Amino acid sequence: MSEIGPIALFGSGETAPGAHRIHERVMRELPAPVQAAILETPAGFELNSPAVAGKVGAYLERHLRNYSPQISIVPARKRGTAFDPDDPELAGPLLESSYLFMGPGSPSYAVRQLRDSYAWHALRARHRLGGAICFSSATTVASGRYTLPVYEIYKVGQDLHWIEGLAFFSDFGLRLTVIPHWNNNDGGDELDTSHCYMGQPRFDELLSLLPRPVTVLGIDENTGVVIDPVAGVCELVGQGGATVLTAKGEQVFGSGSQFPATALGDWRLPPTPQDGIPGEIWERACAVRDAAENPEVEEAPLPILELAEQRQAARAERNWAEADALRDEISALGWQVHDTPEGPRLEKAK
Repeated sequence: MSEIGPIALFGSGETAPGAHRIHERVMRELPAPVQAAILETPAGFELNSPAVAGKVGAYLERHLRNYSPQISIVPARKRGTAFDPDDPELAGPLLESSYLFMGPGSPSYAVRQLRDSYAWHALRARHRLGGAICFSSATTVASGRYTLPVYEIYKVGQDLHWIEGLAFFSDFGLRLTVIPHWNNNDGGDELDTSHCYMGQPRFDELLSLLPRPVTVLGIDENTGVVIDPVAGVCELVGQGGATVLTAKGEQVFGSGSQFPATALGDWRLPPTPQDGIPGEIWERACAVRDAAENPEVEEAPLPILELAEQRQAARAERNWAEADALRDEISALGWQVHDTPEGPRLEKAK
């Protein structure tokens, strides 16, 4: 079983001149050529969302050419459309890639479109099997336990509030909220735009509205926090630092420093690799992983994977007759089931 992959959180500037240092810090851990999937969802409401994702892909091809990145754009833009995040085939490249990137757009839109979606679970499954996760901009915000609705407050003027986020870090025992653009100064002397455009006074009020307990991770611009989940270590890459706010106070970590993931809370790995991921998606992720590691092994089509999942459920219920019947059905379709400690493995019959 592959170890869980690294996690990179960008404070801003995923295509800025110095961003290649953050991308490279992650890519150097991956086999070349790096298969990179860029998910359009956070910007899916924009008419130019393909261009938004394409800009990131072009940046990787230009500035990370030593890793020969092979780019796949995943246009999972909006539920209920032809580009639905719940479409298994559309989300397929997420399971086939080792570098998974989501970036600019709207945090609240990303949460609405991705929560409990096939694409979101596929991304998490691939990460559990060794794929690298990179969140930038809107997705950095959306990944937390609670998400800051930036546009709604900063542009529309809604009352200060938080929304439920994608809670990516709940898989690792954390109640974490992430705020990029921590040291933003776009407003100059006239307007405080720090703390993701909220400004210090407004952000102080937002903090008072956060359900407790929760940890806040603030990341400076042009800075990345790269987390090694297995080692439990966070590394600062780029120009700035990171600020951690807990009930115990504030900790600031400077550029180039490292700090334990336990500074963010009760850090732990998922109890099992599959924990919290639907069985169908997990089985498909494992099959794709096995096919990549053993090129002679053909990936089972979705109907075969569904039969294998039904057989596994029958075995769990000790319904051996049903399990045997499903094995025979799978065999009649040209596939063999091999039971392993990690679960059933499917192989094309020779």
